Amino acid sequence: MSSTAGSAPTLIPRHIAIIMDGNNRYGKAHGLRRGEGHLAGKDALDPIVEYCVETKIEILTVFAFSSENWQRPPSEVALLMQLLSLTITEQMPRMKKYGIRLRFIGDRQQLSSELQEQMADAEAKTANYNAMTLVIAISYGGQWDIAYAAQQLAERVQSGQLQAEAVDETSLGQYVQLADAPAVDMLIRTGGEYRLSNFLLWQSAYAELFFTPTLWPNFTSTELAQMIDEFGKRQRRFGKTSEQIIVGDSL
Repeated sequence: MSSTAGSAPTLIPRHIAIIMDGNNRYGKAHGLRRGEGHLAGKDALDPIVEYCVETKIEILTVFAFSSENWQRPPSEVALLMQLLSLTITEQMPRMKKYGIRLRFIGDRQQLSSELQEQMADAEAKTANYNAMTLVIAISYGGQWDIAYAAQQLAERVQSGQLQAEAVDETSLGQYVQLADAPAVDMLIRTGGEYRLSNFLLWQSAYAELFFTPTLWPNFTSTELAQMIDEFGKRQRRFGKTSEQIIVGDSL
């Protein structure tokens, strides 16, 4: 069954992650000042969130600001920080209306104390909502995530709480961001680039990858629905053979 916005596909991913790329190119194409394309990008998120709720997606994680984005021009960084704060403020009524839990991942120490407090307050106020979880990655990098998890494990080993031999994929996976959430099933990048840009490297180990030339401000729930439809047609083997998957499905 082909799905479009407003109709539920037959098989859906539990966790979708999106690299929202193309805001600056959108701004240039529309004659906007540098950074103003992010304003249009902010507004593009709302219908995507609503569609994910309607489609019963458990978690939507979006890449709002990466560890590397700190290297951008100071004026653009300042605008992005303002937009992040504004996004949180604007999303709160939506979180209440739809019962969406709001979470943040990333290195909060680099953020202003005011933004950190706003993030913590939003998380506390939405903690008991269970229709869906919206995760916003701010000052986040996949390599930082894994290194920080390794640091926490090293501290446990140093204190004698854990033997070095016990450090494996399972133990490390307990300390990465979103350790309590299902792994990413489907990772989307808009904007025509074909790279992960250091986003959810651990969590996306077996994610199905989708790339689109559509710039993020132009990305719609209709295109997302088409991708989810395609997701349902892919065979996810997780290291097994096609024959093993077919046999398992028939049991």
